[in-house]
Amino acid sequence: MSTINTIKNLANLHFKDVVEFRRHIHQNPELSFQEFKTSEFVCSILDKHSISYTKGIVKTGVVAIIEGKNPTKKTILLRADLDALPIEEKTTVKYISKNSGAMHACGHDVHTASVLGTAIILNELKSEFEGTVKIMFQPGEEVLPGGASLMIKEGVLHNPKVDAAIAQHVFPSMEVGKVGFRSEMYMASTDEIHITIIGKGGHAAMAGEYNNPLLVAASIIKEIEKQFPFVIDDEGVSRNTNNNIPTVIAFGKIEGKGATNVIPETVYLAGTFRTMDELWRNEVKEKIKQISNDVCQIYKVKIDLNIIDGYPFLSNDIAVTNLCKQAAIEYLGEDNIEDLPLRMTAEDFAYISQVVPSCFYRLGTGNKLKGITSGVHTATFDIDEDALKISTGLMAWIVFKQLL
Repeated sequence: MSTINTIKNLANLHFKDVVEFRRHIHQNPELSFQEFKTSEFVCSILDKHSISYTKGIVKTGVVAIIEGKNPTKKTILLRADLDALPIEEKTTVKYISKNSGAMHACGHDVHTASVLGTAIILNELKSEFEGTVKIMFQPGEEVLPGGASLMIKEGVLHNPKVDAAIAQHVFPSMEVGKVGFRSEMYMASTDEIHITIIGKGGHAAMAGEYNNPLLVAASIIKEIEKQFPFVIDDEGVSRNTNNNIPTVIAFGKIEGKGATNVIPETVYLAGTFRTMDELWRNEVKEKIKQISNDVCQIYKVKIDLNIIDGYPFLSNDIAVTNLCKQAAIEYLGEDNIEDLPLRMTAEDFAYISQVVPSCFYRLGTGNKLKGITSGVHTATFDIDEDALKISTGLMAWIVFKQLL
């Protein structure tokens, strides 16, 4: 029997177990950096299958190791994330969250269960490939500074040194049975913009006695828009017209606690800045600071500006991604492989992609006929669990192809 068929048979054999893994994790969600019981559950499955691991990395992180023949030849890293979101689940599934105010609404239960299934398959086939598989179960993907960045600082990419990294993510807008890939730029960096403008409040009718910070806030927003004009391309992505780099600067909050006849003393602005080039990212942040300070000087008000650095942009290595895509074609057939559009959302796997040749691909989990269409980060998110028949075996085959 060919290796690919062996892997498919093993994926089918372990399918029910992987479903149970996923349901257990889904029923017992834990928020970012609080994934203690989830970590214990992962370790219990690894113990059952005699897979060696180190736990307690960044408190709840786990790193497992599967050595094939000639283990020093090459090391492939697989990433799964453990944390849930602070959302009250509103589904009617029998495995609904037991923890009030917490829900696996981004599919991390799927990622962890799938990678556990992949680990089981690869452990059974470790005499068939050369190299080492390192499996990273990370905390805190959903919040800054991101569990991936902290595990990198703890040395997850070394001992043994990682040569390539792979991660998959649920994609509810893609039908189950399909997967998607994109080489090079894929997801954006994400920085938070926080601006407090301190003017002089007063009675709205007494125009000469106040200095309205609302006008300053409006001017800052307009000037940033003027300095960074954008157009929307055919993929629906906003690009800076000067250099064609995908870019978004958007303010989603403006708060001035005045009234119809009360000018507030302070106004608070909050926004997001996203792009896909690190040099451009730094340049824009400096320009935002300059624009904000210049406007405040014109209006003679004070400003407190803070730009919080978020995740870097995610770039898929061409060679690694092409190899993964070809493996997926072999496993699923070319008709089930899709090309992904750019996304301005963010993912902390980007920290890994910045330093290790990587591939971050999408797993179709939606099913319109079954009514499984809710997006991630919603209270009604769910998946077609048939995706778990694909996720474990596909990733195992992708890894196998990397370690031939």
